[in-house]
Amino acid sequence: MSQPKIQSNEKSQATPAGRRTLHDRFPYKWLALSVTSLGALMASMNSGTLIIALPTLLRDLHTTLLSLIWILLAYNVTQTVFVLNVGRLSDMVGRKKLFVLGFAVFTLTSLLAGFTSNVPLLIALRAVQGIGGAFLIANSSAIVTDAFPRQELGFAIGTNQMMVALGAILGPIVGGALTALGWQWVFWFNVPLGIIGTLWAASMLRDLAVKQDRKDRFDVWGNLTYAIGFALLMIGLSVGGIESWSGVTPYLLAGLAALALFVVIECKVRAPMLDLRLFQDVAFTLNNATVFLNAVARMALTFLFVFYFQGAKGIDAVLAGVMLGPVALGLLVASPIAGRLSDRMDPRILIRWGTVLGTLALAGLAGVLGLNTPYWLIAALMLLAGVGNGLFNSPNSSLIMGSVAPDQRGVASGIRSLLMNVGGVIAIIFTLSIVVSEVPRNVMLQVFSGLSSNLPAATLTPFIDGLRLAFWILAALSALSAVLAFLLPSAQRNVTPAPATD
Repeated sequence: MSQPKIQSNEKSQATPAGRRTLHDRFPYKWLALSVTSLGALMASMNSGTLIIALPTLLRDLHTTLLSLIWILLAYNVTQTVFVLNVGRLSDMVGRKKLFVLGFAVFTLTSLLAGFTSNVPLLIALRAVQGIGGAFLIANSSAIVTDAFPRQELGFAIGTNQMMVALGAILGPIVGGALTALGWQWVFWFNVPLGIIGTLWAASMLRDLAVKQDRKDRFDVWGNLTYAIGFALLMIGLSVGGIESWSGVTPYLLAGLAALALFVVIECKVRAPMLDLRLFQDVAFTLNNATVFLNAVARMALTFLFVFYFQGAKGIDAVLAGVMLGPVALGLLVASPIAGRLSDRMDPRILIRWGTVLGTLALAGLAGVLGLNTPYWLIAALMLLAGVGNGLFNSPNSSLIMGSVAPDQRGVASGIRSLLMNVGGVIAIIFTLSIVVSEVPRNVMLQVFSGLSSNLPAATLTPFIDGLRLAFWILAALSALSAVLAFLLPSAQRNVTPAPATD
């Protein structure tokens, strides 16, 4: 194992007088944070702009609801499949190369996606875009953990979360405006940001972490069984939940069998893609369990309200994008505060408050949501959900990243990202299947196309009932994450600290 040379004194790398670079003017940690924050902003805005455009895509592409959902999910599924590989590869070959490649892949696929109206091709491009997203997401926390000293890590991760929240606010608003120009602009909007991000990352990032032995074999069979198992499971669940459960049993059984084989393989190979030994640490396991449950409980919130505002209420895309803002606003406000506080107090306190507030918000939405519910009440509960998520994310990420050795941070970050993505995909499929099961097919297509404003209230009642049932179930899952948060043991901070870069 070899360790790349690290210059502890940044001025020693200064260029001749009159040609000072940004590396000479600013500590590396701030440059690294600017790169990861831009990546977080772009990825978050992309999700927000696309989700608000879903009704427009359904109308303009004349596609089915199942195909529409896979335009959204293809990104998340491939990101989930690749995120662990990226974490391990970044520990082996360096985080900079993969982060720059992530920006480039994301940008190119965004450009191409806007030029196609072929739904299968669009789904395929979204799948490739998910690989680029995996390169960005799985490396982000590891890069800032390498760059920042332990006592500032919560602030750094909180800043990234704040950019995620900012993107979540701007995404639906910008997406609503872009759909007026055409759904293609939802993808083309990413291109200038992606070009800037690619060049900025290539110029600013360094590899500070100790690289793992490159002689380790790549876990081919583990990767194959994991990818096949997860893909089959998601196909079975989505087809069953949206179309019909008849005929999907083979997909589900084959997916579960492949994932079981994956676990067996990971227990035996020398260099597994998923190091199951990390889960021997109770704190690591419980923290990641709360990540998964929190993701399932929270990540369908915006998705459901897109169809509530545009479908059931008949609100146009621009105004609907603005009305989605309170969730992200709460996240934007709470994330940096939680990041700062987690450096000064027990992070478990913030995690517990976050899960409790989120549970109360989801239960409140389940209790009050209706066609005539005043927006201020919905907005207040959405804001509370966002605050809860903001209080949870940064301290949770900080605890996970600080609990592993430096050469395992890529894998640890990948595991957290994997569980968030799996939770998000399951949340969308699960909640959509609940809503669809309550709504007649002809009404369902009008609601999800945003064309139901002329339907009588009685016709839309099953849709509202489905939403409320979904929120009750999400509230129960959030309550379970709160229970696990109260079981978290005190943090162990005996790992090697990140190198000081200021």
